[in-house]
Amino acid sequence: MKVSCVILPIHPWRQSADIWRRAEELGFHAAYSYDHIAFEGFENRPWYGAIPSLTAAATNTGTIRLGTMITSPNFRHPVTLAKELMTLDEISDGRVTAGIGAGSPGLDATVLGGEPWSPRERADRFAEFVSLLDRLLTQSVTTYRGTYYAADEARMIPGCVQRPRLPFVIAAGGRRGMRLAAAYGEGWVTCPFGNDAAAVAPLIDGQLDALTEACDAIDRDLDTIERVYVSGFTPENPLASVDAFADIAGRYEELGITELVVHWPEPGTVFDNDPAVFERIATEVIPKLA
Repeated sequence: MKVSCVILPIHPWRQSADIWRRAEELGFHAAYSYDHIAFEGFENRPWYGAIPSLTAAATNTGTIRLGTMITSPNFRHPVTLAKELMTLDEISDGRVTAGIGAGSPGLDATVLGGEPWSPRERADRFAEFVSLLDRLLTQSVTTYRGTYYAADEARMIPGCVQRPRLPFVIAAGGRRGMRLAAAYGEGWVTCPFGNDAAAVAPLIDGQLDALTEACDAIDRDLDTIERVYVSGFTPENPLASVDAFADIAGRYEELGITELVVHWPEPGTVFDNDPAVFERIATEVIPKLA
């Protein structure tokens, strides 16, 4: 099992640079940044942009994968996002993964002054967003007219370092989203929320069944898709102790998860875990899983 981390974009770069470099030194597979204008619980705290943060991280690391977790149509357009991702892929020498999701209602959904989308419109926009982003990153020039998005001779030259494009990890919980993950994703991501720790594994098990069905429908091997679990939003805490991490990682690997994502400890936040335990997990348990 691969183990990755989310580094919140809440610190000035002089402080953040040390965190990104330490994540690489500890051997994490990837380090991700949340792509939001504002994040629930952090609305009145410093919060920096994901793409500039990842660009700075790319110039301060050399091996760890980097990515958004997740970016969404809430305030992104496929053409400008494609250009930024292509550029980031070049700066990082092909170490970028684009975590993409439909987004959710909230500050990000209304920050540009538009009306909130219905669940159906959000799903429709997401499907078109992913399809167009795929075309933009695999073609030198793209012209497109859709229901929600358009591109007029959008140029992506020279294209991504990773071919035919950088990988997509698509967040999905329902069957329609699973079909998108099966069709376009090099990976699929789940991020359960709730107060019932016992419900997490059955939920993910059901989601994996739906993903398997979506893959079977297009004759795709499930093993060609990374299955990513972002932890930290339920009472189940893999960073509570070394033993807790080993137990949780083992159970979800057996279930079919191939990448477990944890949050870098941040004192005074919902991600406040013991840094000493975090370091022990990284140095004692993660190498065994790899």
